Order: sequence, then structure tokens, then C-alpha cells
Amino acid sequence: MGLMDFFKKKDTSKDIAKDRLKLVLIHDRADCNTELLEMIRADILQVIKKYMDYDEREMDIKIGTTDSDTSHSPVPALFANIPIKNIHKPR
Repeated sequence: MGLMDFFKKKDTSKDIAKDRLKLVLIHDRADCNTELLEMIRADILQVIKKYMDYDEREMDIKIGTTDSDTSHSPVPALFANIPIKNIHKPR
């Protein structure tokens, strides 16, 4: 635990439940169930593993929404935050 973790706001049960509900609603709107998201995640990581090492503990892959350039309503989007440890040298 680092010094900055001490000052970090702790999530309450209410906040966690609210975030989970948001995730469920986003997945429903995107027509993407948890099983499909896990399959997408596995495929992405399989490809990335060929080119680099990454920190699996700090990795975050999720489906959310973003504003569309062509429509005035939010659209589903895949967000991936994958910290890179090392990039493999070409052979």
C-alpha cells in the first residue's frame, strides 16, 4: 500500500452497487453479455501477448458508451486500459 492509497476515497457498498448496475445497463444496451465480453478480452490479450508483456493485475477492459460524431445519442464503445511492461523486439 502506497502513501497515496491512504488518502484515496474508499468505495462504499452503495457506490459499488451503483457501478455494477451501470455496467449491467451498458452491457444490455450494447447487447453484450458477460460471456461475450470475456471472449473479446481473451482474444485481445492473445494478440497483445505476441507483441508485448502487460500487467494483468492493473488491466481494465470494459464496454461503455461514448458520444457519436454522427448521432446525438451515446453509442457502445470498447475501452481498454492495458499497462505495458515490455515491448518484444522484432525477430
